[in-house]
Amino acid sequence: MRLFRCQACGQVLHFENTSCERCGSALGFLPGPATLSALERDGRAWRALAQPEGRFRFCANAGQDACNWLIPARATEALCKSCRHNRTIPDLGAPETLLPWRRWEVAKHRLTYTLLKLGLPMPDRAHDRTGGLAFDILADPPAGGPAVMTGHDEGLITLALAEADDAERERRRTAMGEPYRTLLGHVRHESGHFYWNRLVRDAGRLEPFRALFGDERLDYGAALARHHAEGPPADWRDRYVSAYATAHPWEDFAESWAHFLHMVDTLEMAASLEFSVRPRADDSGVLQAEIAFDPYAAPDISALVDAWVPLTHAVNSLNRCMGAPDLYPFVLSSPAIGKLGFVHDLVRGAKGGACGAARGR
Repeated sequence: MRLFRCQACGQVLHFENTSCERCGSALGFLPGPATLSALERDGRAWRALAQPEGRFRFCANAGQDACNWLIPARATEALCKSCRHNRTIPDLGAPETLLPWRRWEVAKHRLTYTLLKLGLPMPDRAHDRTGGLAFDILADPPAGGPAVMTGHDEGLITLALAEADDAERERRRTAMGEPYRTLLGHVRHESGHFYWNRLVRDAGRLEPFRALFGDERLDYGAALARHHAEGPPADWRDRYVSAYATAHPWEDFAESWAHFLHMVDTLEMAASLEFSVRPRADDSGVLQAEIAFDPYAAPDISALVDAWVPLTHAVNSLNRCMGAPDLYPFVLSSPAIGKLGFVHDLVRGAKGGACGAARGR
């Protein structure tokens, strides 16, 4: 993610903004150039100052204050490139569902931004009925029914509406032993399962995957039950990116995938802020970094890690000054970095939809 600038007055803008605080211009996000644009009315359509040759209209979900993305005025679709992946949304007529649904949409739109910037294929169910990426955002059933659980099944990601409530999310995180999961972390993690299917399983990369992550044929249900009963091994920090990654090779991959997306997104913002880390106390230079590169174009994982470690050390130190928990409470071991490198190489190989060809679709 990065900062944007109003084309009408130069005001700094943020990704979710819908109007400029300085000049009042309406704003809309253009997924093609990945930019937020000031808009001018042109009849029933909008002219985007960042792309004046086209005419646009808002995604239908803008009417619910849940989306600020644009689609071409003549498009047949009513939904934008992010919202069209929704298969099910909650009943928005119920006042208790609208706000949590909007919160999930914020996370989902940020995920979509990153996936599009990485050039990853994002088929929806209209183009791939059985394996396309789709979201069911579901409210819990009436009292007495089982709670909805966030998860993934062959491209279908279920998001529990209740987890958009801070107290309920904290309760579930504690119960599941996943203390650092956010809504954005959730969608990034679950997208990892979707891309494991496409970039590993269906693209003939199982052997190199197993060499790093282990054999995914291990009984998944039994592995999760054991993890929740016993917790991670004592030495998990020496081999895994998170405690939950120890549960099963699929979860190890999904956690590594999510952390890779954390890295590129956060480093893009740091570069947008012209962030540099040069602590005076660090004579060795280990914690120094000039983040002035495009993380989406990083040639290898070391370029990301070399910037990531000083950045996370800096923000963790700032958080401690405010009495807040570390923003990034993880240590990247060499094996964990190797797994992140595997994800990085998958993404570079898949850019432009190469994995779609591998599936024969």
